[in-house]
Amino acid sequence: MELEDEMLHEVALPHAEPQTSAAEFDYDAVSEEVIQALRSVYDPEIPLNIYDLGLIYRIEWTAPGMIEIDMTLTAPGCPVAGEMTRGVQVAVGAIDSIQRVKVNLVFDPPWDQSRMSEEAQLELGLM
Repeated sequence: MELEDEMLHEVALPHAEPQTSAAEFDYDAVSEEVIQALRSVYDPEIPLNIYDLGLIYRIEWTAPGMIEIDMTLTAPGCPVAGEMTRGVQVAVGAIDSIQRVKVNLVFDPPWDQSRMSEEAQLELGLM
């Protein structure tokens, strides 16, 4: 897997062309794998995964095996921004059927606690 350092952060295998046709690719099953991979990435300042924290704004397939993810941070000045985007790249890129992961760091709309899952709010004592 090749790692590229850019503002939009991408991880791609050397053969970044889709290996499966859209008709053959099981988007639902791989989407579940992507969510599980995102749940393996934790915010180092809050002991919760980034998916349940509500830091993932968009997951979109651009082609079979190629995915684009918009994510945010709990605060724009977060010192671990690069670490978290790289964690998403590596976790999602480790899924066998993924050839390319593009991660965009966005701040609009700003993150707030209402984006957290109920489980995350319960775990942090916010409910």
